[in-house]
Amino acid sequence: MDGNYIRQFKKGSLELILLALIGKRERYGYELINELNSKGAEVLGYAREGTVYPILYRLEAGGLIGHRLVPAPANGGNRKSYSLTPEGARTLEELKALWRAYSDCVDLFIGDTEDD
Repeated sequence: MDGNYIRQFKKGSLELILLALIGKRERYGYELINELNSKGAEVLGYAREGTVYPILYRLEAGGLIGHRLVPAPANGGNRKSYSLTPEGARTLEELKALWRAYSDCVDLFIGDTEDD
């Protein structure tokens, strides 16, 4: 199968996953990348800055997440700590419900049954 097709398929779920992770608690971009790689790399592929940060910027531009600058102890600079906005929390709940319904529907077509 074409690798580009697979990448696009996997990228489609990253926005939901990032919203869900940020919805659990405030997180840094680097922390999100590490969590994606530790829990989902086998299925999602290795998360990279060039994939995750553009999604974070898009979510922020859409008003779904916000950030605050927090001192970075390692280098004395600042890093962005992302959290959900109220609109982001509502959107996350809607997307989770849609994901469950979507997954159930797809399972009807790709399940192991022989029903036609």
